[in-house]
Amino acid sequence: MPSVDSPREFVKWEKSYNIPLLHAEVFGTHILIVNSIEDAIALFERPERASIYSDRPDLPILDLIGTEKNIGLMRYGEKWRSHRRVSHQNFNIHAATQYEPIQTRKVRDLLQKVLDRPDKFSEHNKWFSTAVTMSAMYGYEVKSVDDPCVALADEALRLIAQLIHPGGSLINHIPALRHIPEWFPGAYSRKLAARTKLLNEQDEGTSTPSLVANFYEKKLAYGASEEEEVAMAAITYAFVYLMTIHPDIQQRARDEIENVIGATHRLPTLVDRKSLPYVEAIYREVLRLYPPLPLGLPRTTTEDNHYKGYYIPKGTTVLTNIWAMSYNELIHEEPHRFNPERHIGTNGELDDKRIFAFGFGRRKANFYSHKFSLPYHLITEHAWLMMASMLYSFKITRAKDSNGNDVVVNDEFEDIGILRCKKEFKCHFHLRSAEILQLIAET
Repeated sequence: MPSVDSPREFVKWEKSYNIPLLHAEVFGTHILIVNSIEDAIALFERPERASIYSDRPDLPILDLIGTEKNIGLMRYGEKWRSHRRVSHQNFNIHAATQYEPIQTRKVRDLLQKVLDRPDKFSEHNKWFSTAVTMSAMYGYEVKSVDDPCVALADEALRLIAQLIHPGGSLINHIPALRHIPEWFPGAYSRKLAARTKLLNEQDEGTSTPSLVANFYEKKLAYGASEEEEVAMAAITYAFVYLMTIHPDIQQRARDEIENVIGATHRLPTLVDRKSLPYVEAIYREVLRLYPPLPLGLPRTTTEDNHYKGYYIPKGTTVLTNIWAMSYNELIHEEPHRFNPERHIGTNGELDDKRIFAFGFGRRKANFYSHKFSLPYHLITEHAWLMMASMLYSFKITRAKDSNGNDVVVNDEFEDIGILRCKKEFKCHFHLRSAEILQLIAET
């Protein structure tokens, strides 16, 4: 199993065997790789199969890293449904309106931080991705990137992403290896697992009177916010990178915003979203081009199943190659090109194509219908508001060296287990006017 650049490697497998449905076996564990939208919908969303493909694998490593209660990784069943009901009560589309002031405040805080230290955008992004979920879910205010919660969340995410990747730990395929002590030579996964569990325990230990009184209970009920944090961080950084290298697209989006709200009258709000189709198209194209979880989170089958003449046994691990679907040339012309207009029809309206950045079926994050119970629609609103506000407030350009020449923008990405992240790059944020400076200060 490839541990680096897996989504692209699976596309190579598809071309080699001339089929988008692939099978591998690792130490007796069957692994099904789904590369096509057609197969993903048939397996994960059609009523006759959806429940069979909605479980998560029983990964022994989860017990060792302390994330067995995370709703995103939880096994499908009554316990998961119970957590889902509680989450839905607090994060359905009607209840979620109470979080709009928090979202708006954090976006405005980000604008101020960029104003104060534009050279520290990477740090601001780490703060931003952690601050909104900590505030909305736990009532905890993360003031700066130096807050211990930011460092804990960042390191824990990276370790978890490595360990739950299909090729990330032999413990998931040979459970007996979990009993090897972490100090044993070569027990790399055990060392990482012990470190991750320590980070999770430290995070839970921050339940002090300065947080909401039921911090820990809410964390268990709603599920830890790791997925939301990594989604927010990846989307924000990819967006700024794409705006840096596509000034024409950036300007067109800014023109659209100014036509709706005026040049210096106010900052964008979520109310403006329906009136800004090109900004929405940019948001969708960022998610298509750089899905934060290119293989989604692994699933497992709860019973034997036959599909297209193939026998898929109970307990098969199923990977959804979202990257392959996003870059399918039959669906997206020139898929490697950043082109927001592909989401806009001939009449200037947004098309009805789905963006599959967060998967399918009962375990997906539904970005557009807002019906899923996890707070991913908070993330889509938060990400959109960040994009609109950054576009309105700043002109983002390539950085300059000491001689006034453009600095080459680093276009590399890196795979960290199941995550795909943009590597750091340099850019410059130009405040567009003194009036906008005043708006940011006032809000």
